[in-house]
Amino acid sequence: MVSRPRRQALAGALILLLASSGGVAARPFTDAAGRTVELPDRVGRVLAAGPPAAVLLYTLAPDLMVGWVSAPHPEALPFLEPRTRALPAYGRLTGRGGTANVEAVLAAKPDLIVDSGSLGPTYASLADRVQAQTGIPYILLDGSLAKTPEAYRQLGAALGRQSGADALADEARNLADTVERAVATIPEERRPRVYYARGPRGLETGFAGSINTELVDAAGGRNVAQDGGGRLGNVSPEQVLAWNPDVIVTLDPAFEAGLRADPLWRDVRAVQTGRVYVAPLLPFPWFDAPPGVNRLIGLRWLAARLHPDLFPQPMPEVVRTFYSRFYHVDLEAGQAAALLGPTLDVLPGPAR
Repeated sequence: MVSRPRRQALAGALILLLASSGGVAARPFTDAAGRTVELPDRVGRVLAAGPPAAVLLYTLAPDLMVGWVSAPHPEALPFLEPRTRALPAYGRLTGRGGTANVEAVLAAKPDLIVDSGSLGPTYASLADRVQAQTGIPYILLDGSLAKTPEAYRQLGAALGRQSGADALADEARNLADTVERAVATIPEERRPRVYYARGPRGLETGFAGSINTELVDAAGGRNVAQDGGGRLGNVSPEQVLAWNPDVIVTLDPAFEAGLRADPLWRDVRAVQTGRVYVAPLLPFPWFDAPPGVNRLIGLRWLAARLHPDLFPQPMPEVVRTFYSRFYHVDLEAGQAAALLGPTLDVLPGPAR
C-alpha cells in the first residue's frame, strides 16, 4: 500500500507534469532564502503561509488573496478593504500551531504560496516539502523589519506588481528612516528601558534579538530582556521587578487595566509612572502578533510614545496616511483617534 505522504508527493509530481505538458509559461525566481522556484508567468491567486505573509500580501495585492490564515476579528472589518472581509479562513502552514494541510491548500487553488519571516533551514525545508507535495510554487521572503522594503520588491516581482511594490517599499523605507534619524540623536543611557509583556499575565516576552521585539530598539528604547538567545520565553514576576523597566508595552488591554491593583506589578517603575502602553490592535496589532509589516505603523507609534518631543506631527494624521496607503481604507479623523485611544494626548500615560 502506498503511504499517504507518498501519495501526496506523487500527486504533486503529477500536477507539475500536467502543468508542463500544457505549455504553462514559467519563469525562475530566486527567493530570499536563495531557493530558485519556477513561477507561473501570471499569478492570479495567492495563499499566505502564515499571518505575517497574509498582512504583507494584503497590503500589496488584496485582490489576489485566496483567503485569510485566520478570520479577521469583527472589530477589524471596518479597517479592511471590503472585498477581503468575507474571504474564507484556511489555517496556517507555518509557525507555531500550524493548522492547514495539503488538502486545504489544494482546495484553495492558489498559483503561488508566499511565506514571510525567518529564512532558517526549518522554513526552507517546509517550503520545499509543501511545494513537492502540492506542485504549487512556494517562496520565502525575509520578514525582519529592516528587510521590509526588499520583501515588498521581491513580492512585487513574483506577483507582477512591481510598481505598487516599489511604492510601498519606498513608503516603508521613508517611515523607518524618519524614526531612525530622530532617535539617533539620543544617547544610549537616555533611552528608556522597555519590557514587552505578552499574554494575559504579561510574563512572556521577546528576548533581545527576537523578531517580536525588533521595534523596541528601532524606536529608541532598550529591551530589558537581554539574555535569552533571541527567542520568546517566560519570565518570573521577580525578574520583571529586578529589571524594573521604565516602559511596558502590551497587546492586552485587560492586562494593562489590572496592573495598578496587582501586587506583582504595582511597584514596577513603568506602572508607577503610568508608562504602560497598549499597542493599537486593528486591523492587525501594531507591535507584534504577527511580526509583519503591520509593525511599520507601530514603529512610528512607539517612537512617539518613547520620545514625544521628537515627533510633533499629530499621530492621527500619521495613522490616516498609513491606513490609506497600506491598508486601502480612508479613515475619518474620529476613526484614527479611536484607534489610538482616549489618552493619546496625555504624555506620559497609557495609550491605546
